[in-house]
Amino acid sequence: MREILFYRTKSGACPVEEFLDSLTGQQAQKVTWVLRLVEEIDRVPAQYFKKLVNTDGIWEIRAESGGDVFRLLGFLHGTRFVVLNHAFRKKTQKTPQADIRLAEQRKTEYLRRQE
Repeated sequence: MREILFYRTKSGACPVEEFLDSLTGQQAQKVTWVLRLVEEIDRVPAQYFKKLVNTDGIWEIRAESGGDVFRLLGFLHGTRFVVLNHAFRKKTQKTPQADIRLAEQRKTEYLRRQE
């Protein structure tokens, strides 16, 4: 079992919560369903949860709702936690490098604050 945590900036802002708040009810419901799947299933299908190649340990949670595609990025912290630190509506085939870099920067900052 995993537990999903949401990253917070030094000032207390939570980018993933802000993103989820911007979704419609149906979209938020679908994303929440996928998050629950990631928490409760040991072997989550890659269609919903996979490690991004050529990144600094960034994982991607994938959700779709009515033609809209959403990605939540984060990293594994220890053996039990998934820390989500960035989310966006995907509009291109590949995950944009700028979004990956932002997730990597937030990971580094989060781990520094944990020391």
